Amino acid sequence: MVPFGGWDMPLAYRAGTIAEHLACRHGAVAFDVSHLGTVRVSGADAFDRLQGTLTNDLTKIGPGRAQYTHLLDPADASVVDDIIVWWVDDDVFDVMPNASNTDRVVGALTGTGTGRAEDVTTTRAIVAVQGPAARERLEPIAPEAASVPRFHVRHFEWQGAACVAAGTGYTGEDGVELAVPDDAAGALWQALLDAGVQPAGLGARDTLRLEAALPLHGHELGPGITPLQAGLGWVVAWDKPSGFRGKDALVAERHAGVARKLAGLSTSGRQPPREHCPVIVDGTPVGEVTSGNFSPVLGHGIALALLPPGITPDASIEIEVRDRRMAATLTPLPFVRKAGQGGGGGGSSGKGN
Repeated sequence: MVPFGGWDMPLAYRAGTIAEHLACRHGAVAFDVSHLGTVRVSGADAFDRLQGTLTNDLTKIGPGRAQYTHLLDPADASVVDDIIVWWVDDDVFDVMPNASNTDRVVGALTGTGTGRAEDVTTTRAIVAVQGPAARERLEPIAPEAASVPRFHVRHFEWQGAACVAAGTGYTGEDGVELAVPDDAAGALWQALLDAGVQPAGLGARDTLRLEAALPLHGHELGPGITPLQAGLGWVVAWDKPSGFRGKDALVAERHAGVARKLAGLSTSGRQPPREHCPVIVDGTPVGEVTSGNFSPVLGHGIALALLPPGITPDASIEIEVRDRRMAATLTPLPFVRKAGQGGGGGGSSGKGN
């Protein structure tokens, strides 16, 4: 157990991080991700508040759908938080921020109209069931949840408890996230384990999202890092009439061009690059690693780094690890690609699968 965003969280269970990682790639695992926030935005003006604050365009979806989006700093367009919005009912949205950012999201979405933005994190648990066998093993327990389509949201009932399922996750695998009343969560967790779903901790969650090149706030997103630098320009609805917070600063960066952009690097051997390790290109330090680890699927080190645009695959790239330089190669993202996935862009759906 480790402290994380004000919570005590499991880093790994008895099997260990690598075994949990591979179980997600080949079977099914369950993550307790209750540390993620839930901000319920409701009322007649809920849609307008979200639409005028966050970068993506809710008119692309509707009730019963989910969407990945960003909350930006109005001064420099850096990402205050990356968020999944669950459109639960007509005028009810569950906004899912990162653990440490819930208060900031509540502040940004608290309007002067009739609606509310309420932190309901402590009323529920969130269990992410992920992996190619996730839906099969969830089906006998909660069939309505097991069949929710990708990036859709659905109400379901489990042993008399009103729950919500979303076809979202953070692993690069198919899966479902379950929002369950806190007093029912323990029994649901046990039912999943009894069905053959393996528990997995933060360690595997991090290596899985890194292989899938999904950004983590505080690493690939955060102060000084904009959606364009993170390769996530697709999450920005430039032309929506309402605009969004931070639009002017982000438009200015788009016109000027980014000074750095997220890139993938691979190293040989088991020693992984780590966060803040300097990256040297043709003998000159040009950036640093934002996330690095050993890839259980690929069997070598992988890293994400913010680097100047225009570096070519034939450049001489090194990463300095503990005063020793190791050779690295520029690698298309995601590092591990599932069937049907395209390349480039740092993953296709942020916090989603």
